[in-house]
Amino acid sequence: MTSTSERRYDLDWLRVLGVLLLVPFHVALIFVFDPFTIMYIRDTVNSRVLAEVTGFIHMWHMPMLFMISGAATWFALGHRSAGEYISERSMRLFLPLVFGILTYVPFTIYLQHSNALSLQEGYAGFFQIDLNQLDGMNGTFTPAHLWFILFLFVFSLVGLPIFQWLRTERGRSIIERLGRAIQTPLSLTVLGIPLTLAAATGILGDMNPLYYFLIFFFGFVFASDMRFQKSIDKLTWIALAYGVAETAINIIFPIRNFTQWTPQWMVLGFTYQLGRWMLTLATLGLGHRFLNFTNGALQYASAAAMPFYLLHMTFSVVTGYFVIQLDAPVAVKYPLIVLVAIGLTLLAYELMRRWGVTRLLFGMKKRGYIDNAILDTQLHQ
Repeated sequence: MTSTSERRYDLDWLRVLGVLLLVPFHVALIFVFDPFTIMYIRDTVNSRVLAEVTGFIHMWHMPMLFMISGAATWFALGHRSAGEYISERSMRLFLPLVFGILTYVPFTIYLQHSNALSLQEGYAGFFQIDLNQLDGMNGTFTPAHLWFILFLFVFSLVGLPIFQWLRTERGRSIIERLGRAIQTPLSLTVLGIPLTLAAATGILGDMNPLYYFLIFFFGFVFASDMRFQKSIDKLTWIALAYGVAETAINIIFPIRNFTQWTPQWMVLGFTYQLGRWMLTLATLGLGHRFLNFTNGALQYASAAAMPFYLLHMTFSVVTGYFVIQLDAPVAVKYPLIVLVAIGLTLLAYELMRRWGVTRLLFGMKKRGYIDNAILDTQLHQ
C-alpha cells in the first residue's frame, strides 16, 4: 500500500451537511403523528408527505454520520496515542454531553409539559429515571438527541483496543486482504447481512447500539484503504437505485404491518436493512464524486458542526412551540420553523465561539488550533 497526503473534503462536506439536515428532519417530525417517532412538541396537523420524507432520511442519515465518525477515528489514531485519544474524546464529547444533560436538554423536554408544570417541576421531573421510557416523552430523564454523542464516546472507548490493533502491522495485513477481496463492488452488499442481524436484536429500537457500532467499525475500516472507496464509487448508482426502490416498497408494504418473525416480516426486514446500507454507501459515493473540494463555507461549517448539533434540537423545539400556535398551513409553518431554528442556532454559535469557556463546553477546539488528525493525512490506496 502506498500512502498519500490529502484531505478528505468529501467526508467533511457530508458531515456538515448531515448535521445541517438535522433541523429540517426534526422540525418535520413536529407534523408527523407516528408513535414510533420522537419529538417533544406536535402540531395538530399530520403531514403524510413529511412522514414519508423523514422515513427516507432516517434510512441513511445516522448511518452516514456514524460511518464518518468511524473514519475520523482511523485518522485520529494515526496522530495520537491511546491516552491522548481518550483525553481528546473526553473533552470533545463527554464534557459537552454532561453539560447538555444538566442544562438545555431538560428545558427542551420540559416544553412538551409546560402547560401543566412549572419550569422547576419540569427540571425536577427530568432527573427522575424511568428505565421503561428513556425517550423523555413522559418528562423523565433522557439524553434526547445527545444519544449520538453518548454512543460516539462509548464506541471510542470500547472499540479502542480493536482499533489500535488494526493499526498494527498484523491488523493492516488483514485490512489489506479484505481490501483486495472487496474490490468487486457487489461484495460490499454482503456487509448488509451482519447489519440486518444486529438490527433484528431490537436493542433500544432505532437507537440500536450494536447496529451503530458495526456501522462505526465499517467506517473505521473503510478509511484505512482507498480500495474500499473505489469499490463504493463503482457501486454508487446501483446502490442509490436499490435504496430508492426499497424506500418505495417500504411505503407500499410497511414492515410494521406484519407480525414479527413471519416470513413476510423477515423478507421485508432484510430488504429494508439492505436498503439502509445501500443508501449509506450511495451517499459516500456521491460525496466522493461531487464534494471533494474546499472553500470558506466548508471551513466555517466544519468549526460550527459540533455546537450546531448540540443546540439544534432546543432551538427547533422552542421555535416550533410558538410557530405551531399560528393559524397557518403546514406549508408556511414548516419552512418558518426551519429557517428561524437554523438562524438562532448559528447566532448562538457565533456568540459562544468567542469565549474559551463556552468553546470548551460545546466541544470546540481552542481558538487558532488546527487539527490535522481528523479526516486528514495517511490515506492508503
